[in-house]
Amino acid sequence: LDDGRGRQVIAGLCQEMVDRLAARNACLFPPREEWGSADGALVEKYRRLGLVWGSGPHAVRYSVAYDPEEFKVEADRLLLDAGVDLRFHRWAVGVVRDGTRLTHVVFESKAGREAIACGAVIDATGDADLCALAGEPFESERVYPWLWFRTANVDEAAAENSQQRPFYYRTVNESGYLHPWGSAQRIGRDIDATNPDDLTYAEIECRRLVRAELDRMRGQAPGFERAYISGFATTLGITESRRLCGRYVLTREDMDRTFEDVVALTGNWTKYGAVYSIPYRSLLPPGAENLLTAGRCISADHRAHHSTKEIPACFATGQAAGTAAALMLQRNEASSLLSVSSLQARLVAEGAILG
Repeated sequence: LDDGRGRQVIAGLCQEMVDRLAARNACLFPPREEWGSADGALVEKYRRLGLVWGSGPHAVRYSVAYDPEEFKVEADRLLLDAGVDLRFHRWAVGVVRDGTRLTHVVFESKAGREAIACGAVIDATGDADLCALAGEPFESERVYPWLWFRTANVDEAAAENSQQRPFYYRTVNESGYLHPWGSAQRIGRDIDATNPDDLTYAEIECRRLVRAELDRMRGQAPGFERAYISGFATTLGITESRRLCGRYVLTREDMDRTFEDVVALTGNWTKYGAVYSIPYRSLLPPGAENLLTAGRCISADHRAHHSTKEIPACFATGQAAGTAAALMLQRNEASSLLSVSSLQARLVAEGAILG
């Protein structure tokens, strides 16, 4: 949530979620007075918690480790407290478009097909599904996915004292589980994360590699002699698929540049002192006037996307897109006609950092 030099650049809804999790003792992060510190002992402390990344020389960053199960419950509460009508267990399969406006989003579920009327739509699918369905332009990347897993029945004292300890870090709670860390094996080929056959192959292959890795750890990693897999992540780790080609494509060369229509900031998790200013135009497709994007699929090139796809940045662009959509509906305006200054004022009033 920082720039790597001790300055917070993401707050707003993201900070609210951190505060909620902290109240539940469900997250870990360095105190503000340690942000930006290059003290070796502090850096090592937070590196062992998985909170120091990228190339050195390292410093303490405002990074947050959190309990994902508590996160889910707090996300539910955040939405319900705001009066959101949640519609889980539906898959968006189409849109109805009238000129430059989307009038309905079509969903499939076990109950059948339904079309939900919409005044404004935000594509937060990660894969730009709605943008693609609406005929908006996008770029695609192939990736090597991964699959996180947990192990149990670990001799924690032996693992903690092992010279291999830097390759593991403790989970947020005191369950005694350790997460494998360090090098990872790739599956045999990269995949298109929007192709269900590719995803099927990758999921099966990742599970096979996880079990092979556990077998290796049992024989080579102190403390893991009797360990077993206690759980897989609920889905594959996908970093890239489709990205919108919007009204502005954020690029690596835009790092540290300031935009007049900035609606979010994000640091670079691999570089210290680098900040991206994300313009409103990067949330907007070139055609549809009531469609916005947020999260992993905003308009950015491959290198800038390396930063904009991260969870704090997704919070920031999500807050920006949601606030813009609310203003569009209140004023009955198209996204391109919305007053950016009024959007920025609302975001700042709600805790966002724009400069």
